[in-house]
Amino acid sequence: MSANTESQTNQMDGLKWVITIALLAAAVVGNYIYGDVMVVFRALGVIVLVVLAGIIASRTAKGQTFLNFAKESRTEVRKVVWPSRKEATNTTAIVLVATVIVALLLWGLDGILVRVVGMATGISA
Repeated sequence: MSANTESQTNQMDGLKWVITIALLAAAVVGNYIYGDVMVVFRALGVIVLVVLAGIIASRTAKGQTFLNFAKESRTEVRKVVWPSRKEATNTTAIVLVATVIVALLLWGLDGILVRVVGMATGISA
């Protein structure tokens, strides 16, 4: 009996995914067909269809897995120790200074290589 129930669940999930894709396709096609309608109404229609598709997709097994993952991710983000404004500013300044130094070194190296190649080939730059 468990295999029969699992088979029905898989079939229902398949049907839900077909409905989800059909709703998303309807949003795209409807937005194209009703191009002469005000943008606000078309946007509302697309939003409603996308929300309906999301609700139906969230009722599938993969949708439930995704929702659980999103909840766990949100919990983990809350545990992160974010840097203070001063730390972020200092780190940004260090990165900018390091970038400028490396850029100047590469610019100087490029100038030297251009002169060396120019002397070797007899072409002056």
